[in-house]
Amino acid sequence: MKHLAILLCALVVMANPGHADELIPDDVVSAMTSADVVILGEIHDNPLHHIIQAEALKAINPSAVVWEMVTEEGAQRLADKAISDPEELARILKWLESGWPPLSMYYPVFQASDAPVYGAMVPRAAMERGAATALGADAARYGLTVPLPKVEQTEREADQLAAHCNAIPEAALPQLVAIQRLRDAVLTRAILRAVEDTGGPVAVITGNGHSRKDRGIPTFLSRLRPGLKVFVLGQSEDGVIDGEFDAVIDSPGIEREDPCLAFETQN
Repeated sequence: MKHLAILLCALVVMANPGHADELIPDDVVSAMTSADVVILGEIHDNPLHHIIQAEALKAINPSAVVWEMVTEEGAQRLADKAISDPEELARILKWLESGWPPLSMYYPVFQASDAPVYGAMVPRAAMERGAATALGADAARYGLTVPLPKVEQTEREADQLAAHCNAIPEAALPQLVAIQRLRDAVLTRAILRAVEDTGGPVAVITGNGHSRKDRGIPTFLSRLRPGLKVFVLGQSEDGVIDGEFDAVIDSPGIEREDPCLAFETQN
């Protein structure tokens, strides 16, 4: 029922743009519109988070939008198309095969800006082969050849173990941390390309984990392009969020199946 209520709220917001403006505080809008890069975090399956992202894009009027959920190839296919049909968009982006929540949640975000789309999704095969395959010579530039400090590595592995319901072997944790760092780096590379190509501002659609200032994309940007003005919006549920952000907008949580049930059925 809670999930349905949020979907209905999203429909009301889309039908009443004046009300949608109230979802983002004025000071946050002001900060976003003065930044070179605006990272818009989300919990992937919360519909209201995507409505807020769509309103943010309207305020920012970006010159490019970087998507965690779109591959480079998908972005290239999209570049030559004028899409007004969600089914056609899903076909071009191969959305059903991607494993992301339904495109209906993200469609308002796609509609909110006609700026070029930059893809930053790392294909599963590339994740399995590692950073050297996915980034080549850029792996060293993005710091992926250097181990994390021991304390940070331990913290990240603990986060991964908790995220997987304490149900995976500890030997798998370093690889999961490496994949997270790789995805941060690929997103950063797409952002820098978008800035170079278009001059900015650039908006980024991605999960809260990649957005966080203490370990995600912003740490790469501050090292590689310290002159860029970056603003990071996190989106929490019921006041809960991990990490550091410039601002956080809270939304009601949605009803979900217990993710740990999947691990129990495997045992």
